[in-house]
Amino acid sequence: MIKNYLKIAWRNLWRNKFFSIINIMGLALGMACSVLIILWVQNELSVDSFHKNNDRLYAVIERQYYDHKVMGQYSVPGVLADEMKKTLPQVEYAVQMAWNNQNTFQVGTKILKLEGTSASADYFKMFSYPLIQGNAQTALNSPLSIALSRKMAVDFFGSPQEAIGKTIRYENKKDFKVTAVFEDLPHNVANKFEFLINWDSFLDENKWAKDWGNNGPIAYVMLRTGTDAALFDKKIAHFLDTYDKDQSAAFREQLGIQKFEDVYLHNNFKNGKPEDGRIEYVHLFSIIAVFILVIACINFMNLTTARSVKRAREIGVRKVVGAVRSVLIRQFVGEAVLLTCFATIIALVIVLLLLPVFNSVTQKQIDFPFGQIRFWLGLTGLTLITGLLSGSYPALFLSSFNPVKVLKGAVKLSTGAAWFRKGLVVFQFVLSVVLIIGTIVISKQVNYIQKKNLGYDRENLIYIPLEGDLTAKYKIFKNEALNMPGIQQVTRISDAPTNFGSTTGGVRWDGKDPNVNVMFTQVSTGYDFVKTMKLKLVSGRDFSRDHATDSVGYIINETSLKRIGYTNPIGKPFTMWGKKGTIVGVLKDFHFNSLHDPILPLIIHFGEENNYGMALIRTKPGQTKQALASAEKLCKELNPNFQFSYYFADAEYQKQYISEQVVGKLSNAFAFLAIFISCLGLLGLAMFTAEQRIKEIGIRKVLGASVGSLFTLLSKEFLILVLIALCIASPLAWLAMHKWLENYSYRTTIDWWVFVLSGVIAIMIALVTVSIQSAKAALMNPVKSLRSE
Repeated sequence: MIKNYLKIAWRNLWRNKFFSIINIMGLALGMACSVLIILWVQNELSVDSFHKNNDRLYAVIERQYYDHKVMGQYSVPGVLADEMKKTLPQVEYAVQMAWNNQNTFQVGTKILKLEGTSASADYFKMFSYPLIQGNAQTALNSPLSIALSRKMAVDFFGSPQEAIGKTIRYENKKDFKVTAVFEDLPHNVANKFEFLINWDSFLDENKWAKDWGNNGPIAYVMLRTGTDAALFDKKIAHFLDTYDKDQSAAFREQLGIQKFEDVYLHNNFKNGKPEDGRIEYVHLFSIIAVFILVIACINFMNLTTARSVKRAREIGVRKVVGAVRSVLIRQFVGEAVLLTCFATIIALVIVLLLLPVFNSVTQKQIDFPFGQIRFWLGLTGLTLITGLLSGSYPALFLSSFNPVKVLKGAVKLSTGAAWFRKGLVVFQFVLSVVLIIGTIVISKQVNYIQKKNLGYDRENLIYIPLEGDLTAKYKIFKNEALNMPGIQQVTRISDAPTNFGSTTGGVRWDGKDPNVNVMFTQVSTGYDFVKTMKLKLVSGRDFSRDHATDSVGYIINETSLKRIGYTNPIGKPFTMWGKKGTIVGVLKDFHFNSLHDPILPLIIHFGEENNYGMALIRTKPGQTKQALASAEKLCKELNPNFQFSYYFADAEYQKQYISEQVVGKLSNAFAFLAIFISCLGLLGLAMFTAEQRIKEIGIRKVLGASVGSLFTLLSKEFLILVLIALCIASPLAWLAMHKWLENYSYRTTIDWWVFVLSGVIAIMIALVTVSIQSAKAALMNPVKSLRSE
C-alpha cells in the first residue's frame, strides 16, 4: 500500500510540474533560511561554552554605587584575583587578565605585530585550550614567560617544538622565554589572542594596576567542586571594603560573579547586573527563523488546497470504493512529507552554496556540520514537523470532500474554511510587513549612525600608535610630519578618538557636594588637539605653547560644566587626582564613545610629555595616500624596529556598529524572502478563488461584464487582506522596533512614512502577484467554463 501511495504522490507531482516546483521551492527557501539561522544561533550559543570546567568558571563583576545610580562593569583592580585566591577557600584558581593589545615581536630579522594579552599563572589550569608544548601547571609561572599560539610559533620558529625554550624580543625592550605553545584558538572563542604574557610583567609596566582604587583588568575565578555559586556571590559582595579605603557614602563598590559562558551573550549591564547583549539578536533571529518557516508552511497549505478541485474526483472515487478518511489523511500527509523531503534536499544545496556569503555577511566562520549526528537528527525532526504542519490542513480539507457532491461536480468551500485560509494569508502578511517595517527602521538607524554629526570631523583623521622609539621622539615626529606632503595637523592623545575608556571620580571643584561622587571620563592630549579634531569651543581656548601653566590646565565639555555648576568657568579652580589647576576651555559636547551611550562628563588634561598613547593626524582633503606615505617613511626612520601601523578614525567608528550592520543586511534578506514566500501563498489563494468562481466569472462575462470589472472583483478581496495585515502588523512592529531603539541613547525616529512605505510595498507586491491569476481568470473564454452546464 505504501508503494501505491508513493506512486500516486509521484504521479501527482509529475502531472503538476509548475505547481510542484513552486511548492517545493517555497518550502526549500523557508527551510534553507531557517537552517542558516539555526547554524548561526548554534555558533553564537557555542561561544566560550566548550571548556571542561565551565560549570565552575565565573567572571568577577563590579557594581559601583554613585551619583544616585548603579553601574556595572567587568573592570576590577589588577590585584583582585590573586587576593581572592589567597583569602577565599571556595576559589580553586583565579586569573587576572588585561585587554588585548597589538604588540611587536622580533626574532632575528623577522618582526611581526600580533594581538595578545597578559594573564596570570592559573590561566591554562582553568581554561581548556590544548597545549601542544609545555605544561599547564608551569606555562605562565615566570615573570618573563610567554605562551604562543601554534601559528605564532610556526611564524617565528618553524614549529611548536622548536619554539620551546627560545627567547623572543618584546616591544624591542624585553626578552621573553617561550614556555608553552597552545593550539590555535577555535572560531567560537570570544576573546582571541596569539600570545599570553605573564601577569607580573603587566604589573611591572602598569604600576597603577596595583592600586586597589584603580580598575581596568578583568578577573575570572574557578570555584571548588560543590561550592554554591549563589552563596559565594553574596559572600564576596563587600570583599573590597577591606582593601579600597576610598569608599564613602558618595561612592561604594560591590563584587559579584557571572558564569563565564554567559559573558559573551549577556554583557550589557542594567542596574549593575549583566542582562542583555548579543542574546537579543539570538532571540530575534530565532523568532525570524520560526516566522519564515511558518510562512513557508502556510504557503504550502494554500497552494495545496488551491489545487484541490483538480483532485476532487479522485477523492470522490476513492471514497466510493471504500477508502476511509483516516487512510486519505495519511496519504495526503505522506505526500506533504515527501514534498518536504525534496524541499529539504534542495534547502541543503542552497545552504551549502550560500554559506560562504552568509559567513561573509555575519563575519563568522561557520562550517557545515557534516559529521554532527545531532544536526542531522534535528534536521530530520525539522523535516517531519514541517511536513506534518504544512500537510495537516490540506489533508483534513481534501479528505472531507463529500463523494456524492464531488462526483456531481459541486465542490464548494465552506464559509469557515474560506475564512481560515484568508486568515492564514493575513497571518503571512502580518509577519512579512513586520519584517519590512523592521528592516526600514534598522536601515534608518544604521544610516543615522553613519551620518550622525559627532561634534568633530572624523573624515581625513588617522592615528598612529606611539611605540618603541617613537614615544621619546614624538616632538621630532610632529615637527617633521607637519612639513611633509598631505599632513595638515598633528597632536597626541592617550586614547583612540572613538573610544575614551578611562574614568575617574577623583575630581574636586569649589562648591562640590561632598556627598555626591560624579564619575568623569578623562583623556590626556597634547597641543592643537581641538584644532586637529575640529572641535568647537564654547569658551576659553585649546592647550597652547604660549601658556606655561597648561600643564595644570583642564578642558571640559558642556556636560561636565553642567555637573560642576560654574557660571563663568574659565580660570576657575579645578583639581584632578590632587593636581590643582584651572579650567582653560569648555568644549561643545561631542561623541567620544558609542551612540549606545549618552555623552558623559569629560575632562581633557595636558599630556604632551606622556610616554604612551598615539599620534593623531589630520590629513589634507584628498591627500590621505600622500599623508600615509609621508608618515610611514618618517616612522621607519625614527622607529626602524617596529612595523608601521595606522587606523582611520571613521573606520574605527564604524566597527562599533558591526552588529547593527549585520542585522541590517540579514533583515533585508529575510524580509525579501518572507515577502516572496508570502506571495506564493497569495498566488495559491488567488488560484483557488479563481477555480471556485470560474462559473460565476463565465456568467458575468456572458451578461456583459468587462475584463477590468472582473479583474477588480477578483483582486480587491486580496488587497483587503493585505490592508488588514498592515493594520495588525504596524503596532506590533512599532512596539518591537521601539524596544530595539531603546538600546541607543541617540537614535532615529519611527516616522509615519515608514508604515505608509511598508504598506505601499506590500500592496504593490500583492497586486503584482494576484494580477496575473486574476487577469487569466478574467480573460478566460466563458464557453469553456460553462460547458458542463
